[in-house]
Amino acid sequence: MVMKIQKLVARGIRGLYTEWSNSCKMASPVCIVLLSLLLEGCTRPAIHEPVTLTLLEEWTTKTLSAAREQELQQFTRETGIRVKLLPSPESAREKLALWQELLRTGASGPDVYGIDVIWPRILNEYFIDLKPHFAGEISSQFPVIAASYTVDNKLMAMAYHADIGLLFYRTDLLRQYGYREPPSTWDELETMAARIQAGERAKGKKEFWGFVWQGAAAEALTCNALEWQAAEGGGQIIEEDKTISVNNPHAIRAWQRAARWVGSISPPSVVGYEEWDALNVWIAGDAAFMRNWPTAYVDSQAAGSKIRNKFDISLLPGGKAGRVGTLGGAGLGVSRFSAHPREAVELVRYLSSRDVQVRRSAVLSVPPSLPELYDLPEVLERNPRFALLSQAFRTGIVSRPSTVTGKKYEVVTDAYIQAVHSVLTGEKSAPEAAAGLEKELIRITGFKKGPPPRGSAHP
Repeated sequence: MVMKIQKLVARGIRGLYTEWSNSCKMASPVCIVLLSLLLEGCTRPAIHEPVTLTLLEEWTTKTLSAAREQELQQFTRETGIRVKLLPSPESAREKLALWQELLRTGASGPDVYGIDVIWPRILNEYFIDLKPHFAGEISSQFPVIAASYTVDNKLMAMAYHADIGLLFYRTDLLRQYGYREPPSTWDELETMAARIQAGERAKGKKEFWGFVWQGAAAEALTCNALEWQAAEGGGQIIEEDKTISVNNPHAIRAWQRAARWVGSISPPSVVGYEEWDALNVWIAGDAAFMRNWPTAYVDSQAAGSKIRNKFDISLLPGGKAGRVGTLGGAGLGVSRFSAHPREAVELVRYLSSRDVQVRRSAVLSVPPSLPELYDLPEVLERNPRFALLSQAFRTGIVSRPSTVTGKKYEVVTDAYIQAVHSVLTGEKSAPEAAAGLEKELIRITGFKKGPPPRGSAHP
């Protein structure tokens, strides 16, 4: 009799799964996650069994996801709280769309969400205030990172790793071509990349390129272009005082220089590259320089990489205003619809804790959000360049204008992406694109135009 009941239940679950699958013909990320939640609910243990939380976050690569599963298993061993890691789309745009759709459904969504550093003001209303639970930990974070997750004095998420744009370079090739140090300016990079590319192609490597980066019409292009223009004193697109500053000669010249790279030191197809596209060219040994995030180090140093032990990282090149990298990173927030907020807070506490960040940094080269960890021998032994990153997070970052634009950031970054991309593809001149973007941002935000602040590239 018991077996018959079990078969009927299983048949019912399969029927529900089929019904949902038929209604989601395109197998959208929303449908996949909702199916996971539905089946989790159908098979939920009895009331006296351990609590099971659902976690939806940004880590999508095989290596990072596997590491996260190990962390969650350890959390379960220590607390008895189970965690189900839900599938996530790859692109930042698809992730945000999925997060928004699930949060609008309320109680059927995950308990804990990964929060990109640019999302707090977009998603704030759906999350509890973590400040009462982490009052002692906030001061231990990098100030700029803690500020990014604070909305109107509410701690919307707790950071668990920091990110910044970096330059990856081939140490073997620099030595071969007589360079002692990586480029310190964008002009130097252009010269070095062209010379190394010509030399390698003369050896028969016809597909070798000097520099690969992210030029697709996606959020990564905002990060890249902001680094170019901020380093030259071209501002942050929209400044903290709500001044639209993007239409200025420094930003225009930075865009023009990048457009010159396309087809010369960078492949014509770079205008379609996102992070993984650039990384694939890089680990195949077909580029001298790459702009990417610190986590690209793991794949670069993996056993199958052709550049294993042949590369290093440095701060991105700079200009007359200094050297900067775009601030990135992720935090964890607790949904206000969670049925288990106490346990969800404990999961956030564990994944953002000092000990877990130390292990994560040592194994995966993921930069921690706690400044003190950058001085630990066990972290620096595996990541000797982390000392350089520590200084960059204090003085060498540029932030996207997500705080000042709030919920309008998506529209603002879309406009910026399209303008810069039109310059890279040759559709528009840089002055034309900048002037058009300025008008569009005034329309979107209602802010006034003005010059970028003088002096340093970072806020």
